[in-house]
Amino acid sequence: MDAAISHPALVQTLEVCGLPLVVRRSGTGPVVVCLHATGHGARDFDRLAQRRGGVFTFIALDWPGQGDSPREAEPASAGRYAALVGGLLEALDLRDVILLGNSIGGAAAILCAANHADRVRGLVLCNSGGLIPPNLFIRMFCRHMARRFEKAASGDAGFPVWFRRYYQQVLPRPEAAWRREEIVAGCEKAAPVLAEAWRSFAEPDADIRPVLRGLRIPILFAWGLRDRILPWFLVRGLARRTPGAWIALFDAGHAAFLETPEAFDAAFMDFARSLPEREARAPA
Repeated sequence: MDAAISHPALVQTLEVCGLPLVVRRSGTGPVVVCLHATGHGARDFDRLAQRRGGVFTFIALDWPGQGDSPREAEPASAGRYAALVGGLLEALDLRDVILLGNSIGGAAAILCAANHADRVRGLVLCNSGGLIPPNLFIRMFCRHMARRFEKAASGDAGFPVWFRRYYQQVLPRPEAAWRREEIVAGCEKAAPVLAEAWRSFAEPDADIRPVLRGLRIPILFAWGLRDRILPWFLVRGLARRTPGAWIALFDAGHAAFLETPEAFDAAFMDFARSLPEREARAPA
């Protein structure tokens, strides 16, 4: 039986920065706030929460227009999402949390940690955006992907077939098949947000390496080595130069916590146990 079904998360709609956002919460103990990739949803973290909910409280939100959260007028970007995470931390009065971010969620986690240093005690960056040195090729690729999703949002009949092939590369391992199928099924709904996010990746402020360098908290780089969109070789120099950084590499694509759960859990737990003891309060 699917653990996420046999022990369902508490699902709530909270007002964050004036928006209704759907939030999933489960477990008990210090708080881990989980931030998903564009086009995914908070369900990405259900099985992680089931596996480790006896040790941590996991709180995961659906970005606007994804999962069960309604769309908003503000375009998707790491900066916008960081503001929403900060609003969530304030709304629930969360302090001393671990931020776990995947893809655009990782970039949002970095920005949020910089803006709310008093509330964040550690970062787990799972194939995070914002850390690849920008160049003309990368900007052109991001704009190409944005146009592909804009075309899909306008009713491209061939988009679902293309997206399924694309996600066989994004989440290639069979352990992630359950979630990959859900993401593929929601591809047409997510297309407008994906277009916005990919266009934002080509903007100058998408490069947040200077922000990362300014952080003074423990960071775990948890990277899937099969990722073709955010390959490790473009990030490893930055990671190795980050003082005190932990590095864990996995035989996975874009999300090791979905694809290599046992190996990811071991690295995550070692990192989390190494953090200085503080009072990490769960919401009432």
